[in-house]
Amino acid sequence: MSRHLLVKAFRGVLTAALMLAALPALAQSFVEPPFFAEKLAKKELPPLAQRLPRAPLIVDPTTHGDTVGRYGGEIVTLIARARDIRYLSTYAYTRLVGYNRQLELEPDLLEKIEIANERVFTFTLREGHRWSDGSPFTAEDFRYYWEDVAQNKELSPSGIPEFMLVNGKPPRFEVVDERTVRYSWDQPNPRFLPQLAGAQDPGIFRASNYLKRFHTKYTDKAKLEELAKKQKLKSWAALHNRLDDMKEQTNPDLPTLQAWRVTNTSPATRFIFERNPYYHRIDTKGQQLPYLDRLIMDVSAGGLFAAKANAGEVDLLFRGLSMNDVPVLKEGEKTHRYKTLLWPYARGSEIALYPNLNVVDPVWRELNRDVRFRRALSLGIDRRTLNNALLFGLGTEGNNTVVPESPLFSQDLRTLHAEYNPGEASRLLDQIGLTKRNGAGYRLLPDGRELEIIVETDGESSFIVDGLTLITDFWREIGIRLFVKPQDRTVLRNRSFAGLTVMVAAQGLDNALATAIMPPTELAPMRQDNYSWPKWGQYVETKGSKGEAVDIPEAKRLLDLYMAWMNTGNEEAQAKIWREMLLNSVENQWVIGTVSGALQPIVLRDGLKNMPAKALYSWEPTAMLGIYRTDEIYWNKAENKEARR
Repeated sequence: MSRHLLVKAFRGVLTAALMLAALPALAQSFVEPPFFAEKLAKKELPPLAQRLPRAPLIVDPTTHGDTVGRYGGEIVTLIARARDIRYLSTYAYTRLVGYNRQLELEPDLLEKIEIANERVFTFTLREGHRWSDGSPFTAEDFRYYWEDVAQNKELSPSGIPEFMLVNGKPPRFEVVDERTVRYSWDQPNPRFLPQLAGAQDPGIFRASNYLKRFHTKYTDKAKLEELAKKQKLKSWAALHNRLDDMKEQTNPDLPTLQAWRVTNTSPATRFIFERNPYYHRIDTKGQQLPYLDRLIMDVSAGGLFAAKANAGEVDLLFRGLSMNDVPVLKEGEKTHRYKTLLWPYARGSEIALYPNLNVVDPVWRELNRDVRFRRALSLGIDRRTLNNALLFGLGTEGNNTVVPESPLFSQDLRTLHAEYNPGEASRLLDQIGLTKRNGAGYRLLPDGRELEIIVETDGESSFIVDGLTLITDFWREIGIRLFVKPQDRTVLRNRSFAGLTVMVAAQGLDNALATAIMPPTELAPMRQDNYSWPKWGQYVETKGSKGEAVDIPEAKRLLDLYMAWMNTGNEEAQAKIWREMLLNSVENQWVIGTVSGALQPIVLRDGLKNMPAKALYSWEPTAMLGIYRTDEIYWNKAENKEARR
């Protein structure tokens, strides 16, 4: 483990130790949320001092420029469909270990983490920590997941999660005591903690006290099968998996460790989340987070999000909005008392082109594998025009790579082979031998077919289709015809996996804000869902049983570098590996980037505090708003805002 990350991890240990000493005095000044006054009066809930862990996580919003908040109120947001309530588990961002705003890992649910040589990870839980129903959060919840869920073939047909395997081997799992668990590998597993801190919580623990009632190891199988049948499910395992729903948020009875818990189920057009009485975070004044009592999610057609925000029907909205909505959003700000924050989206490229190196057509396979062809396509794109037309000139032109805010960034990563130079593009195409043209001026493939690139896209983003329309004009100048083919995402992926796509247009790097400690998975040919090398990715994912082995030396180098990253916990070595992989990617133009830096609109009602005026937005690693701590948002009004009912 790097010295820097060790400091952060052991700082978590030190902080917890200091808290233990300070808590007896602090307990006298705990401030109860008024939301629970009735339950406290009826003795349906113990006092706050008894609901908190003995060493809660004390947060100080002032350390990142915010203010200590106040209790109360609720906010309204929108979702396009009922299942989108699941995204709360991303941006509420409660993790065993999580990123802070500086993208440093720190204990969260855990009290401390001890790491030996990136191979042995010892987790210590907070004494007295409880699930939202009051049941203890202990090592048993980790054991239940590991032994009774992950290794149960009926519940987990695919077995142990891939990120917990090193060279195909799982860790040794130990319950040290009621508050301590340990995972040990023979080789380093530097991606273990970053995975736990990701936008999608892998959930290596479960609410065992609740779920044991639905597991045949602890409950009569015949009774569970009958219960499953009543709910029109095929087996006890299907019943267990439906109820074991930490990410989807569809089971109000399932205890949670998140800041808010769902209170109702589908079918519904409004979902209500209420504060967790046993949440583990408090502020420096002894107030238990979250500050907000309720989150209200109203189901609405996605196309109406901007209009509803303009009409003042939301308090906080971001997912489902795009840069094209900014004029409409700005128009309603004064009348309906909200503001539209504009955060740069930390993505490698808003439109990226993926030449399929595994396409089955032999002519296209040879062409896509020729680096001169990929560079010519890149040099033939007028990114300045794309930027002006699509991003109002506010974007960044260049390759699909990390953003300047990443410590791994260098300017050449953005510009190499990415300037607009149609003359050089034509020269490269001629050099390949694509010199013959038809009467319309388009080049011909070696077999006499017109050089028409069918660029497939999932059709969900008009932004990408609009960009491709412009690229059609740019490539016409160098003798290439582009045909845009939007289609269903599932169909597109299946065609890609089968090697039927010649080129796909999609978004670029998900994690363009990478640091050295984050796995460089997106850069190596090891995932089938990468449109540039689906069969290579399938080969790696299936350990050689399907797909094709990587057979281009420069791409094989990426796999070797990834394995080198996996075998070290030294941050300097990891950074060196990352930089070589990034340079390899732009040098070879495996993915052709265009423009990045779209602005993500965030609608925020006047009076809501503790949301940065400007920050970077992304899925990984910021978990949308997650690392900016939505549990610290509060109303700054004399009377807290109530949602419209």
